[in-house]
Amino acid sequence: LKAEKLGFPVVMKVIGPIHKSDIDGVKLNIKDVKTVRTNFDKLIKIPDATAVLIQPMFTGIELFTGVKFEPKFGHLIMCGLGGIFIEVVKDVRAGLSPISIKEALKMIHELNGYKIIKGLRGRAGINEQKFAEIITRVSALVKAAPEIVEMDINPLIGKGNKIVAVDARININKNK
Repeated sequence: LKAEKLGFPVVMKVIGPIHKSDIDGVKLNIKDVKTVRTNFDKLIKIPDATAVLIQPMFTGIELFTGVKFEPKFGHLIMCGLGGIFIEVVKDVRAGLSPISIKEALKMIHELNGYKIIKGLRGRAGINEQKFAEIITRVSALVKAAPEIVEMDINPLIGKGNKIVAVDARININKNK
């Protein structure tokens, strides 16, 4: 079983539906094979499910980066706190592509939630330089693939020097 090879705990996610957590399509902190099998049976029965993804369980600060194409301006590159924070707090900064490291760092520093990213109340922050590099890579991606009209990497989980993308969504317009 893949979960055993990854090592516990793991996360299971339904593949297909976009807003997985809204439909109970994400199972966190699974610690044994029996629970993996039980959750697989539930997840694969969700409407529009095509598969179930099993990943290592990551903990840390939830971050977001993404793209939105605006016809009059071009690609907007965005960043902020991720996960449910993006919908609840709406703390997002944006800049026009291409974005440099300096511009990405400025966007990060301007976030209202910057103190969380920096580290707060004994909790470790993240490596801002690495987050800025990810933002600039997203900017480079849309230069290479301008048909991307929307993209969200949400969440990225950051802890110290490690930042891992755990979910993403891309919308492509081949007529662009």
